[in-house]
Amino acid sequence: MNIQSSKADTPMTKEDALEALEKLRAWAKAASPTEIAELDPAVARLIPGQEVSNYPDLKRSYPDDFVADEAYKATLPDLQNGPTSLIKGAKKQIQHVGISNFRLPITYRTREGGDVTLETSVTGTVSLEEDKKGINMSRIMRSFYKHAEKTFSFEVLEHALADYKADLGSFDARIQMRFRYPMKIPSLRSGLEGYQYYDLAMEKVETGGQPLKIMHLDYVYSSTCPCSLELSEHARQARGQLATPHSQRSVARISVVTKSLQRLWFEDLIEMARRAVPTETQVMVKREDEQAFAELNAANPIFVEDAARLFCRELQQDERIGDFRVIASHQESLHSHDAVSILTEGDTFVSGSIDPKLFTTLFHVG
Repeated sequence: MNIQSSKADTPMTKEDALEALEKLRAWAKAASPTEIAELDPAVARLIPGQEVSNYPDLKRSYPDDFVADEAYKATLPDLQNGPTSLIKGAKKQIQHVGISNFRLPITYRTREGGDVTLETSVTGTVSLEEDKKGINMSRIMRSFYKHAEKTFSFEVLEHALADYKADLGSFDARIQMRFRYPMKIPSLRSGLEGYQYYDLAMEKVETGGQPLKIMHLDYVYSSTCPCSLELSEHARQARGQLATPHSQRSVARISVVTKSLQRLWFEDLIEMARRAVPTETQVMVKREDEQAFAELNAANPIFVEDAARLFCRELQQDERIGDFRVIASHQESLHSHDAVSILTEGDTFVSGSIDPKLFTTLFHVG
């Protein structure tokens, strides 16, 4: 089919294109299926009813020998870096956009000078300006992997953060690394030892050019209710009635901003928690250890309010720690609900709202 214009040397207008389309569709009404099949597929799809039927016969085997060279890669569409017109919804800045829970083995330095390699879950985000469609998520991983073979510290995190800020052209950026850190802990009386695993996270944040280094620890302990302890003793003394106070597995999530050039080791933060509330759950236990643990709990009965303040006092005494937050959850054995508290110091962790699922994340999985 030929459609010729008397103005061959004149650029076509929108009206010319619509006229040509009408002529094509008029021709198609009388054309045979063979004639339509012989059209260029891009032209045939302009005919009503032919949008799919004239789709080209594509190759169906994987091309093992195909090489995506630079010229080919330059032709690939990139919607995330598309024009502002592609933005859906409100044209607003997004504070956090990125990837969560990409995992890899990371090596950390211990306080004693050794190294330990742990499976680590990494979350990386950047801010997205209101006039940008999106980010290339894989760049966060690629930037991080440049540093993944190093022994990690906050200094290495800072370099990784700077790399993916540059790669993604973003003002603000964050990296959080979560892992379970092992420490060998002795039993109370038997002399046995066992590994306690601590849920820890390192977080490096840069917002508005202001850097923050944050460490998070979930500390698991037993809490004996002071009221229940006194009532049990009253039953023994007043009526000769055997009674036991209730206690429960409890979790404190301690988050601290490190402000000193002197390093705050993972072990240091764990030991602060243990000094504040010494009734940490045990690893290896014989009968003499179980009795010792009962005595230790009786010597340290605490309400959830006590726990928050005890952790607070210990953190306040360390000059390496700036702002902090303590979230405590006593998962009651008496009640069908939990007792909880949140204590903050400084502006970093202040919030007028609580994540509705916050306290459900404080259940310890052994």
